[in-house]
Amino acid sequence: MTTRRSPILWIAVALLLVCGVASAIGGVWLAALGGSFYYIVAAVAFLATAGLLVTGSPSALVVYAVFVLGTLLWALWEVGFDWWPLAARGDVIFLIGLLLLTPFVTRSLGRRSIADVLEGRHTHPTAFQGGGLFLSTSLGLVAAVAVVSWFTDLHRIEGTVPENTVDRQAAFAGDVPPGEWHAYGRTGAGDRFSPLSQITPDNVANLEVAWQYNTGDVKQEGDPVETTFEVTPLKIANRLFLCTPHQNVIALDADTGAEIWRYEPEVKGELALQHLTCRGLSYRSAEAASAATAAATPPPAAAAIPATTGDPANLPVAAANAALATCAAKLYMPTADGRLIALDPDTGRVCSNFGGGDGQIDLWSQMPNVKPGAYYSTSPVVVANDRLIVGGTVLDNVSTAEQSGVIRGYDADTGDLVWAWDSGNPDRTEPLPEGETYTPNSPNSWSISASDEALGLVYVPLGNQPPDQWGGNRSDNVERFSSAVVALDTRTGALRWSFQTVHHDLWDYDVPAQPSLVDLDVNGARVPALVQPTKQGELFVLDRRTGTPVLPVTELAAPQGAAAGDHTAETQPRSNLSFDPPQLRESDMWGVSMFDQLACRISLHSLRYEGRFTPPSEQGSLIYPGNFGVFNWGGVAIDPARQIAFTTPTYLAFVSKLVPRENAQDLYVQDKSFEPGEALPALNENFGAPFAVKLNPFLSALGLPCQSPPWGYVAAADLITGKVLWQHKNGTVRDQSPIPVPFRMGVPNLGGPIVTAGGVAFLSGTIDYYLRAYDVSNGEELWKARLPAGGQATPMTYEGSDGRQYVLAVAGGHGSLGTKTGDAVIAYRLPAEK
Repeated sequence: MTTRRSPILWIAVALLLVCGVASAIGGVWLAALGGSFYYIVAAVAFLATAGLLVTGSPSALVVYAVFVLGTLLWALWEVGFDWWPLAARGDVIFLIGLLLLTPFVTRSLGRRSIADVLEGRHTHPTAFQGGGLFLSTSLGLVAAVAVVSWFTDLHRIEGTVPENTVDRQAAFAGDVPPGEWHAYGRTGAGDRFSPLSQITPDNVANLEVAWQYNTGDVKQEGDPVETTFEVTPLKIANRLFLCTPHQNVIALDADTGAEIWRYEPEVKGELALQHLTCRGLSYRSAEAASAATAAATPPPAAAAIPATTGDPANLPVAAANAALATCAAKLYMPTADGRLIALDPDTGRVCSNFGGGDGQIDLWSQMPNVKPGAYYSTSPVVVANDRLIVGGTVLDNVSTAEQSGVIRGYDADTGDLVWAWDSGNPDRTEPLPEGETYTPNSPNSWSISASDEALGLVYVPLGNQPPDQWGGNRSDNVERFSSAVVALDTRTGALRWSFQTVHHDLWDYDVPAQPSLVDLDVNGARVPALVQPTKQGELFVLDRRTGTPVLPVTELAAPQGAAAGDHTAETQPRSNLSFDPPQLRESDMWGVSMFDQLACRISLHSLRYEGRFTPPSEQGSLIYPGNFGVFNWGGVAIDPARQIAFTTPTYLAFVSKLVPRENAQDLYVQDKSFEPGEALPALNENFGAPFAVKLNPFLSALGLPCQSPPWGYVAAADLITGKVLWQHKNGTVRDQSPIPVPFRMGVPNLGGPIVTAGGVAFLSGTIDYYLRAYDVSNGEELWKARLPAGGQATPMTYEGSDGRQYVLAVAGGHGSLGTKTGDAVIAYRLPAEK
């Protein structure tokens, strides 16, 4: 009997040959770098199976079955019952095994000679059955392990948050009414905690949309990549106040979402060159304002400052022809062209009793290296003790001649400059004489500060001096204050204490998040504490009076060997409460298949990597955690009664490669078609430094992270003991993969959480488009609502005039993350009782 051999057999042979050759080449390369020899063994198995198939030998199935079992044992040894890493190791092998068991292949087995093979003669048509049974059993074991691992979560920490440890009323005390939200973190303490308790774990699943408002402010041609809608609105009386990326300020009715007024400033010169955003507004009540100062400043003649785009006939306040107003209460808005504008919350008009009569402060005043679009405040200013305290962002890694990181304190009523604390000249805080400028390129504060008005202190998180990856010429003051949190006297700007979170920062480990203030019961005493999240994963818990650690901080030895002309710190601080991830190993590499995982293994061994704080290098260094940060500007939320932090740790590795510069003009890492002077800055060129830097996520050729998931979690931590109480992976890749994958992998998050007295936390910052609710006690996801775009902002909650609790999320996306952009503001509430 003669038969034609099935084309499927030859397809199987071709697949085995391709896999064998790829495994051989990559396996030898990996082994030469000191990595695993598994891929060389895999190459032998692939090629041997292919050869035996060509000869028609049933031993092909036996060899492949042994290979499957060996791979299964090796994979379990490397990663245990962890589904996603197991899938990357076994998916290709499993699918080829299934192909080998199809009749198209098996009926061609059992041949004895090449002549039999070529002539298509069967000599033992059932000889394959033993090998087929062996292979079927092997694949069945793989399937069984896959099922078990699917329901096993090796990354999960189970636990329960203890009930309230301090008096609830004392913990919730404050000047902000319970149903309102007066600052970015609700209060100046920045805890992102609401005392509202109407929404609970028992009823949160019943939340429904109350209203949706669209701002109409969308990304425009010429905007920076990082154009983001990161605002957390304020809620004062029964109005919501928010700002948009293009600097519109909008007032909404808190019950209905109806627009009340809109203010559009005339932006002067270039908009922001790198970050175009507004994280929020700041508020000063009429009661806190100086009535005498307000009354003593008569309004000047009406000025032609545009104030609205709405139809006045449909708005409670016809602000289209608004002039200046004398303001008792004030909203403060930082603009992308380097101004701070004061507005009347009632009408949206610019305040005449502020800023010399025109309602604004020029933040470029006495600033060195003036370049429109290069400096402004992306975060809301602090209002405390009759002061406005303002920091600002500068361009990252463009040059060594950027603006100053000066922190300035203004009179909150008049806008007059009262003090200026410059980390480059920290002992001098009085305003500079005319003609002088602040220290160029000193560490800046682009994030949100916190304040304790009773102590008279403002707590400022500082970044690093540009460039981030080389610091051979940093001054003593820069070495002291880079990547530190500092406490300044709100009235004078005098430095009270500083705490450095990274020594000689070479990793862009800015202090990224607002400090959160909480009073902790430690050994029977009430300690006013500050919780500072960091990019490298520490939660430093400090006494906010003195800056001394409440939880122990240990100095650990750090990798050495910086680039030419630079040095590394011998030690780095580690908190007793740390989300610092374990050092990456070869077995942590990941991919869609064994082959892109192999490439990631080779990449890992090709880079310099000695754990956290590996210095940047010309070879290319793996930086883990990367500068995306375990924590970023969203910070953490604090439950002051339970004395815990609700956190959102994210884990992504980056690669930092130094590129030697021969001069201060040429482009070394940017597209050569870039012309200096264009709107887009030459990011990472580091003009004036000896090195440019290539900085990118540690990704495979397919654009996926080289490290295994999970990449993001929600977790609760005890602020007294430093113990992580529970931790769960969070979010899916539904909106980031070609095929919507709804499974919870644990994905990056950018945007902060909030916690409520009802025992529910809310978060919208994951890269899938959901607002989620969690049980604070155990971390279980209780509810989620689909958002129309990325929710890279911090939610907030408030009480409407109807007595019902609302939860509000902003869905605007984020350019750097690649999430869908939008302009939606959405409020949710429980159904009305019948």
